[in-house]
Amino acid sequence: MEELSNYLDSGFPVDVIYLDFQKAFDKVPHRRLILKLRACGIGGNVFRCIKNWLSDRKQRVVLNGLYSDWRCVFSGVPQGSVLGRLLFVVYIIDICECKASKILKFADDTKVYHTVNSTKDCEILQSDLHKLVTWSTDWHVI
Repeated sequence: MEELSNYLDSGFPVDVIYLDFQKAFDKVPHRRLILKLRACGIGGNVFRCIKNWLSDRKQRVVLNGLYSDWRCVFSGVPQGSVLGRLLFVVYIIDICECKASKILKFADDTKVYHTVNSTKDCEILQSDLHKLVTWSTDWHVI
């Protein structure tokens, strides 16, 4: 964020795109998250604990004393918890690899920005947005 502020303070025009991954925490596929945890070098007891916590999850709905059937849960991390935000950040950690622009992220709040001094800069930012859409589709975030 400091770099963005410095650009603005120096008089550079900057375009900022605010991204909102709708229901982002609910869409994280457990199997893919486990792959990303491994790729980040998380192993040992921490890895086994998270993998066990994500495996064979079930849920049901209770409303006015009525219960739905239990259903298997194959995606989602808990919202409002430190672990949920951390797991989501691990899941989107490689989003930074698919762009030339700068990116800021905190949990599901993501901002992409690029200084815009020419038409070429606009094209770079647009290209990065296309890459982000492709990444989001490939990783089932949208």
